[in-house]
Amino acid sequence: MKDRGYAKFQLFNGIVAAGSSYVCRLRDNSRYEIEEERPLAAEDVEAGILLDAIVYLGEYKGAKDRPDHPLRLVVVKTTPHEKRGGPASNGLLLIATNLLDLPAWIIALIYRYRWTIEVFFRFFKHILGCRHLLSRDQAGIEIQTYCAIIACMLISLWTGRKPTLRTYEMICHYFSGLAEEDELLAHLAKLQAHQV
Repeated sequence: MKDRGYAKFQLFNGIVAAGSSYVCRLRDNSRYEIEEERPLAAEDVEAGILLDAIVYLGEYKGAKDRPDHPLRLVVVKTTPHEKRGGPASNGLLLIATNLLDLPAWIIALIYRYRWTIEVFFRFFKHILGCRHLLSRDQAGIEIQTYCAIIACMLISLWTGRKPTLRTYEMICHYFSGLAEEDELLAHLAKLQAHQV
């Protein structure tokens, strides 16, 4: 999943060449020409889908700039939110994808959950301290991820609250010998007291 700053045809082609898929928001002023409009199901209309089509996107300068695969555009009606700076939204969310077999409302849902994934990664990096990978091997990455998630769940079970950066730091101090066990337990007891 990508946002509109990454909407580049060469990147789309590279993702497809690697055997993967993409769901990417396009700029509000993107130009497109409809090649084939796809019918909308009741679920699509209920989800605010206005258009589901195979399109030619943008103004092509040459053959190398074109997507080398069918490009699907799903247009979703949204309620624009007030934001600081930047151009105002026209209330239409343009989503490009190479996923042709999924219903349009699923494409919109995939993009919507993109923010949940980003919030998780922020939590993973900032609260659980996993800013850098300890290994580049798949098994090493999986071990680091599972350890961080298990630690998070244990803290949550013990305290009844979501771990905070302060709790993570206190546990790190304890394991590195900078904090005593009674200091760690006092910190966790404070968290439990706030829960009650």
